[in-house]
Parts: sequence; structure tokens; C-alpha cells
Amino acid sequence: MAKKKALKIVIIIVAACVVIAGGLFGLRALLSKSSEEDTVYRVKKERYENIIEVSGTVAAAQEQKLQALSDGTVVGVYVKAGDHVKKGDVILLLDDTTQQYNLAKHDYDMATTRITGSARELKLMETQRLALVQKIEDRKVVATFDGVIADLDVAFGDSLVAKDSVGTLVNIDYLTAEVEVPETDVAKLEKGQKVELKFSADETQTVYGYVESWPTIGEITSRGATIVKVKIRIDEYPSIILPNFSFTGKIQLEEPVDNLIVERYAIGYEDKKPYVVLAKTGEKIYVKVMPYGKENVKILEGLSGGEVLLQQSKPAKSGQNKDRQNNNRQQGGMGAMGGGFGPPPM
Repeated sequence: MAKKKALKIVIIIVAACVVIAGGLFGLRALLSKSSEEDTVYRVKKERYENIIEVSGTVAAAQEQKLQALSDGTVVGVYVKAGDHVKKGDVILLLDDTTQQYNLAKHDYDMATTRITGSARELKLMETQRLALVQKIEDRKVVATFDGVIADLDVAFGDSLVAKDSVGTLVNIDYLTAEVEVPETDVAKLEKGQKVELKFSADETQTVYGYVESWPTIGEITSRGATIVKVKIRIDEYPSIILPNFSFTGKIQLEEPVDNLIVERYAIGYEDKKPYVVLAKTGEKIYVKVMPYGKENVKILEGLSGGEVLLQQSKPAKSGQNKDRQNNNRQQGGMGAMGGGFGPPPM
């Protein structure tokens, strides 16, 4: 009786184990199936840019250091910082009493020479007069172009020595910059190429310029690199940007291109034609693709970006690759099958 009871218990235990094992196997299969069904890939947009990175500081279109051309005392200051001036306007004047006297005396002597002197002597005095007139002009500081007085530090009665700098005149109708381009990139340059600039003074705005020119000779930097200094012009810019402000930027060799990228396991093949399946609707869409690295493809036609796609093939596991390599060696170097991008063999 006890033996029958023990046998019955054993049978129950075995049956329970079978049920549990079956349940675990079914659950594993269900989870595996669910995992496969839930494996999706999203089509991403990736921007490709062919650029040369640059940095530097901007300068005014034109700049004039306001300097005295000779020694003297300031007897006239006709502008202040911020004033707009025209080419030829007098900005300040040094005392020219002596120079005016010398010119007047010379003119008197020339009048006498015209009556009593020779033609050769008169010719010489006319040349001397030009030099005296120039000495009077040298007592003035004159604007050499239309512009704005950026700064001016001089007052009536100041004594100046030749070459003393008292201020700056700038033309800021546009800005310029010189940037260093490596010798390997010079062949890619073209006049008019767009340049995008970001300034430290205002990083929220992008300022646009263009390549204007570059010399036909390179330079060697202190680091031993060979570069060419390329001139950039900026016609429109925010008022907050001033000469000598720093920037980083890029020269666009080509217009940016947005590529559509997705993992290659989202691509299936039917009659060697690639297709994808939308995860949301199950719709099959035929696409045109090309390899993009080892794990991705680039979508050339058929999708617009952002789509979620169902997995069509599984990534190869490292263990499987190893077993395949061992089998190949055992078969005497018959060669591996598959492994590359493309449709399955027919």
C-alpha cells in the first residue's frame, strides 16, 4: 500500500515537472516571438556637410589711424567720436602760422622774379611753392574715405609730435576677415563660397559672408604648417558686431545634404528588390538603398524620414560567426557564405 502511495507521489511530481517545463518553454517561445515582433528601427535624418572650419576676428572694410604728420599745437578739432565724415574733410588742424608766412613770402618773391628774373629761376620757384603748399597740408589731419570716427582723443591746445595717433576712422559698410586655410584644402576654394559665422558676442545668430579672395602664395606658421590666408567679406551683420570681434565658422564647399539612414536589418528583399515594412500599419514599401557604413544603409527613394520599421533580418551573433569560421576551416577553406550587404542569394 505504501509502495503504491509513493509511486503515485512520484508520478504527480513528474507530471508537475513536465507541466512546468512545458510552460517555461512556451513562455520562452512567446517572449522570443514578442521580442522579434517588437524589434523596430527608426529612419533618421543625418546632415552631411562638406566644409572647412575657420576662426578669427573681423575688421572694418577700411581703417585709418588719425596721426599728426608733423610737430605742432592743435588749433582746431572739427569732429567728435561717432561723427560721420566725407573723404577730404578736415578732422583737426595744427598751428600753421609759420607755413602760411613762408608761402606768402615766397609768392611775393615770385612776383618780383616774374619782372626781373629769368624764366629758369621762375620755374624753380614754382617747384618750391608746391613744397610750401604741401607743408601747410601736412598741418591737417584729413579723412581719406567716407566713414565714422570710431574714437578721437585730442583737444584744442594739445602739442603733438609727428606720427602721434589721436584716433581712428573706420568704414563699416561691410566687414572683412582673414582666415587660415590648410594647403590641402586650398584647391577646394572658389570665390563666392558661402561662409557661416558665429560670434562670441551673440551666439544666437548666424552671420553669413562669402569668400572674396586669396593670394597665390602660401605661408608657414609658427607650428610649421603651410596655410593660405583667405579673405572673407561680410556685407550684412547685426549692429552688435564690431571690428575686432572674434568668431568661429565654416566655409561651405557644397550645400548641406540631408541623408536618410537606417540599420540594414530593417531592409528585406523580394525578388532582389529591397523593401521595408511600417511598424504601425504593416504596409510594405519598396525602397532604393545603398550601403552606408557596416551596419546602416542610406535610403535614396521611398521614405521621407522618421518612419518606424519592423526588423526584416537579425544581426549575426558573435558566437555564430565563430562557429561559421570553424566550420569553414574544417571544410578545407571552402569559403564563408553570405555576410555582405545585399539581397539573399537566389
